[in-house]
Amino acid sequence: MLKLYVAPGTCALATHITLAEAGADYVAEKISFKINQQNSPDYLAINPKGRVPALVTERGVLTETPAMLAYLAQRFPQARLAPLDDVFAFAEVQSFNSYLCSTVHIAHAHKLRGARWASEESSFADMKRKIPETMAACFALIEQKMLRGPWVMGEQYTICDPYLFTIAQWLEGDSVDINAFPKVADHFKRMSERPAVQKAFAELAA
Repeated sequence: MLKLYVAPGTCALATHITLAEAGADYVAEKISFKINQQNSPDYLAINPKGRVPALVTERGVLTETPAMLAYLAQRFPQARLAPLDDVFAFAEVQSFNSYLCSTVHIAHAHKLRGARWASEESSFADMKRKIPETMAACFALIEQKMLRGPWVMGEQYTICDPYLFTIAQWLEGDSVDINAFPKVADHFKRMSERPAVQKAFAELAA
């Protein structure tokens, strides 16, 4: 059985949804950020980075969302969550997910995680003011150049879709109107209706 460490409102949701989509045998264990559980000795023994998600497999622990999503797509090929028989198409999937991880997530993180990059309070305030602009720019690029429709990669649902859905959830809190991006908004609505998404939310709320 796979074990996924999660926390509500985090990027762990993308892997959580993908486990459900794949029909995997898994358990989701919640980590409480309110009590700083991510930095507890027990959790740091699992993930020394002190972050979620972390996916415990029979061969060891995986961290970083793009790696976990690619692993699940390859471990459960029958779920058809990535174009595994096409090297270039699979690289395109990895490219999209890498953009979400390395650029969009980092833009969002400047709101609450400014201490990673600066130490002055004035710097934190400046970072926060920039969030709506940077997140809107990221999603404008996704809307115009990256989201093929109806799913990220076109007709086939892939591991890109739960990841985009997860990060799009943060737009409202970042003062960005998702309706400014019609393709993203449509994608978000359809994702919300998927049974795997509803299952993951139910498990987080339990």
